[in-house]
Amino acid sequence: MEWRDQGILLHSRRHGETSAIIEVFTPRHGRHAGVVRGGAGRRMAPILQPGAQLDVTWRARLEDHIGAYTVEPIRSRAEAMGNRLMLAGLNAVVALLHFALPEREAHGALYRHSENLLDLLGQPDLWPLAYLRWELTLLEELGYGLDLTQCAVTGAREGLVYVSPKSGRAVSVQGAGDWADRLLPLPQCLLGQGGAEDAEIAEALGVTGYFLSNHMAADMGNAPLPEARHRFVDALARRAARG
Repeated sequence: MEWRDQGILLHSRRHGETSAIIEVFTPRHGRHAGVVRGGAGRRMAPILQPGAQLDVTWRARLEDHIGAYTVEPIRSRAEAMGNRLMLAGLNAVVALLHFALPEREAHGALYRHSENLLDLLGQPDLWPLAYLRWELTLLEELGYGLDLTQCAVTGAREGLVYVSPKSGRAVSVQGAGDWADRLLPLPQCLLGQGGAEDAEIAEALGVTGYFLSNHMAADMGNAPLPEARHRFVDALARRAARG
């Protein structure tokens, strides 16, 4: 068995004295693991960093074996290293993909969105909103998408200010009625409206985080979301507080 693809490195761990087991997210083969001979050595270790874009060839005797990778670097995404917020964001992306994606299941649209997001790491002013849209894509791709097009109660397309924590659908002021205090806020940046300041994006990430934790992760046995995501949201909130 053999295939070749490009991918984003999600995770690497030492295997034996000199090798490493890596997990790569590729457009055609999803999250896929394999052994890199010499992956723990001085030449390969700097290449096998989270978020790195790699050209990979995977080989195995049988399809269900872990197999072995040969890798060539394409992009290191080292531009994130000089900015704490961007580094936290990169770690959040790869940790969530590693956490959420089923093994060997292709998600081509999510892959393209993930690659485009990581390519924006050198633009810290644009990146938080792009990250929020990526989380919406992640929820959609895995079957937990939000429907914010109209009020779930009245059908209205204006005045949408809440999200139902059960259905993920938008709710208007009129539709909420006495249930308003049980609904989630709907920051306008989730609708593609407004100036999308850091504070509003952080609030919106509280909404997407609710569905990641209480819907997606709940279906995975209530596993906690990766700490890397919490660190990124906290870093963004601190930047918002500094103005």
